[in-house]
Amino acid sequence: MFDYNKILSKNVVSIKPSGIRRFFDLAEEMEGVVSLGLGEPGFVTPKRICDAAIASINEGKTSYSANTGIAPLKREISRYLSEKYNIHYKNEEMIVTIGASEAIDIAFRAILEPGDEVLVVEPCFVSYAPTIQLCGAVPVSLVTKAEDKFRLTAKSLKEKITDKTKALIMSFPSNPTGAIMKREHLEEIAAVLRDTNIIVITDEIYAELTYGYKHVSFAEIEGMRERTIFVSGFSKAFAMTGWRIGYSCAPVPITKEMMKIHQYAVMCPPSAAQYGALVALRDCDDDSQSMIAEYDKRRQYIVRELNRMGLRCFDPEGAFYVFPDIRFTGLSSEEFCERLLISKKVSVVPGTAFGDCGEGFVRMSYSNKMENIVEAMKRIEEFLLELKA
Repeated sequence: MFDYNKILSKNVVSIKPSGIRRFFDLAEEMEGVVSLGLGEPGFVTPKRICDAAIASINEGKTSYSANTGIAPLKREISRYLSEKYNIHYKNEEMIVTIGASEAIDIAFRAILEPGDEVLVVEPCFVSYAPTIQLCGAVPVSLVTKAEDKFRLTAKSLKEKITDKTKALIMSFPSNPTGAIMKREHLEEIAAVLRDTNIIVITDEIYAELTYGYKHVSFAEIEGMRERTIFVSGFSKAFAMTGWRIGYSCAPVPITKEMMKIHQYAVMCPPSAAQYGALVALRDCDDDSQSMIAEYDKRRQYIVRELNRMGLRCFDPEGAFYVFPDIRFTGLSSEEFCERLLISKKVSVVPGTAFGDCGEGFVRMSYSNKMENIVEAMKRIEEFLLELKA
């Protein structure tokens, strides 16, 4: 009999599957489930974007593009970042990638050596730590707390830096907490890093999704651009998750090395998706703002309802997630999610999927339709009442 244990990478085998996908897969096997699990925009891609992609196919633009992406898209990304966030990148500092996830992957692979430490701001997106481990490097948890509004503090950063620290990865607005970092908070972090050689990977995929506050990029903070790998994409703000288009921006010496990995691993992003993304940036800001306004209504509703029924909930100022505290139920995060799914057919994600510090919390997405969120709140309240009985 063939022994697969002898051929599979021990490094890969040691990595746990995504906690998000586990609950999504369980929910898929059941009928009548209301899902607040996946971070999937509750809108279809705007028609103008779809039309542009279809037109590019009909015009025969179906060949490979340049490895780094089509020049018009990179020029539009440059304009967009300059006008929206006051950060300025040239074409040679950009790579159009297969979603923001590829950008994060090639950033890590370009800078990490086995044994390097990467500070990971947690709770965080599920792929950061595994991607670091795949490089043979060591993820080091930087825990954020509800009492700090889940922001990274200068004090906690200082305490974790060692002579092995190569990089810091952070994502604000945050998945899963919805936390943001204002300019003064980012400046405090910059002050800690200024005399170090630590690279910062800033995942700003939710930059557009803020409520009552204009996003500030870490790359805009004085002296930080030269040490920053900026990552973003089109999935969230333009409802383009399935298109898999993202991008990285970084100084040329870093981009040059990231480009080698991108070139050999994927060659280039899909041409049609790039033409769609071009129109997204050029013509679809109104569509994006309309979606954000609707998310804000859902945000206010779900926060109010969760707090009313006793699930203390930090008021998120970005992204489209809430991260309520479920500790008063006496259940672990996993138990809460499993029992809620089985008894009430509502799918949410345990906080532990986003790091051990997520224990005692669950993530709920309010990107679903309002009527589904209303139904989910009704079922969750019934679940809580039954727990008390």
